Amino acid sequence: MMGHNDGFTAAGLRRLREVLARPVESGRIPGLVALVSRGGQTHVEAIGTMRHDGGAPMGRDTIFRMASTSKPLTVAPAMILLDECRLRLDDPVQEWLPELADRQVLRRPDSPLDDTVPARRPITVRDLLTSTFGLGMDLTAMSYPIMGKVFELEITGHGAPVPGPDEWMRRLGTLPLMYQPGEQWQYHISIDVLGVLVSRVTGRPYEEFLRERVLDPLCMHDTGLHVPADKIDRLPPAYVPNPETGEFTVWDEADGGTYSRPREFQSAANDVASTVDDYHAYFRMLLNGGTHQGKRILSQAAVELMTTNRLTPEQEAPRTALARDSIHVSFGQGQQGGWGIGMAVRTYRGDYAPIGQFGWDGGTGTTAYADPHNRLTGILLTQVGLSVPDPARLIHDFWTTTYQALDD
Repeated sequence: MMGHNDGFTAAGLRRLREVLARPVESGRIPGLVALVSRGGQTHVEAIGTMRHDGGAPMGRDTIFRMASTSKPLTVAPAMILLDECRLRLDDPVQEWLPELADRQVLRRPDSPLDDTVPARRPITVRDLLTSTFGLGMDLTAMSYPIMGKVFELEITGHGAPVPGPDEWMRRLGTLPLMYQPGEQWQYHISIDVLGVLVSRVTGRPYEEFLRERVLDPLCMHDTGLHVPADKIDRLPPAYVPNPETGEFTVWDEADGGTYSRPREFQSAANDVASTVDDYHAYFRMLLNGGTHQGKRILSQAAVELMTTNRLTPEQEAPRTALARDSIHVSFGQGQQGGWGIGMAVRTYRGDYAPIGQFGWDGGTGTTAYADPHNRLTGILLTQVGLSVPDPARLIHDFWTTTYQALDD
């Protein structure tokens, strides 16, 4: 028998399956795989098919493009380097990333690119870890000259073939910062810079170090920055439905698509492919304070740094603005409040999840969070991009229902 307080109710799990099945039955989501785990109990649902027009059924071992749900995983190598004193939090990064030395900063975020002042101080490891180094994706600033230039130089990838890490860093180095180092949280780009930093400090390709120190010890054998040929049949196509008509448009095919071969630029921010069980192993390791089956991956202190809020109210202002004022942009993806390292951290009760829950979502319709208070992990993977609100709504319903399924 299950002990008291460590699992899910049978009725709650039945209801979870019903809620997950609804958008599949109505044709809005072709298929999905979901995992919830608590105490000794792990429950998996695989519903629907790999393609929108049928094909093979979704399975527990289906591989998904994690998109931004990559971020909580891909910051782990940088934390390992902190644990080993090969990096320090307040080391200037220019020793390894000379392209980021002597920055100019826009006088105002919407200034022309040549209206700048010198940076007040160098960019540090801490700035990259907390996504406050001064440049990033800003959905509320898409009309600003700096954002146009970021897209023009293909700094965010965005489906275009990204140059190798050295050329990518060179392009980044031609841009001014939007904010002074440490001043404000900004999304996405810092995680890619961290990937290059790890590679330069270790003298090895980023993915190789990630595999040796994180993926292999956790037995995450279906996880990587591309999908090998012998597993490509387990990767569904990725869809970005037409926002007007809802018609399923293939954004990335599996065979011959962007995940079918190693890329020159290994995007730590965006490019992980994985399964529910592999991600469960990673988040369970975080819940266990850095160990997995007796093996230590990260120190307890490193895990605490990653999974608790790192931002001051000033740094965090743009996250609050996006959550509260730009729900039409984010499809109401929720109010977490804080940000740790590579992931959101709940600092106030904004929905059914308690303070302290940590994790993140991805633009391909993915979500992964762990909750220390309830010893809960939840992962939901789809292949429908956020060009329509359906995956965001499904993610919301998944969490709302999961929290009602707790056996307390």
